[in-house]
Amino acid sequence: MKITSVLMTGMLIVGQALAQDHATTVPAISPEAIRYGWADVLRVDPVYNEVAQVAPQEECYEEQVLEPVGEDNSERTGATVLGAIIGGIIGNRFGMGDGRKATTAAGAVAGGVVGNNLAGNADNAPKYTTRRHCRQSGGASNQHRVVGYDVEYRYRGEVYSSRMSSDPGDRMRVRVNVTPAE
Repeated sequence: MKITSVLMTGMLIVGQALAQDHATTVPAISPEAIRYGWADVLRVDPVYNEVAQVAPQEECYEEQVLEPVGEDNSERTGATVLGAIIGGIIGNRFGMGDGRKATTAAGAVAGGVVGNNLAGNADNAPKYTTRRHCRQSGGASNQHRVVGYDVEYRYRGEVYSSRMSSDPGDRMRVRVNVTPAE
C-alpha cells in the first residue's frame, strides 16, 4: 500500500510538471501567417568596438654607405713579404761574392716596396655597402571596428529599431508574423 501511494504521488508531480511545460510552449507559426513588406529606414548608427593593438611595428630603410678603409693589414703584409722574397731571388742572380749579398738584400727591399704599394692601391679603391637601419615605432594603439548598426525604421506608420550586422540602405525588407492574441 505504501508503495502504491508513493507511485501515485510521483505520477501526480510528473503530470503537473508536464502540464506546466506544455502550457508555456509557443505554438509553431504556420507559413501562411508569415508575410514580407518594405520599411523606410530613418536612421543608421554604426556601433563600434574598441580594440587595443599592442604589436609594435618596425620601420626599416636601406642606405648605401662608403665602407671605411680597414686597418686589417694582413693582405698588405702578405703582399710585402711575397714581394721581398721574389725581389731577393731576382737580386741573388746578380753579383758575385759579397756583391751577391748586397744585390739580394737590395732586391728583397725593392720587391717588398713594390708588393706593399700594389696591395695598398687595391685597398684604396672606394667600396660601398648597403646597410639596413630599423627602428621600432607605434606601440600600443586603439582601433575602432564596426561590429553592427543600430537601425531605426518605419513600417506602416510605426517606428521600430533593431541592431543589424550590415547597413540596410534607404529601404529594408521586413518579415511580419501574424498570430492570434490569446
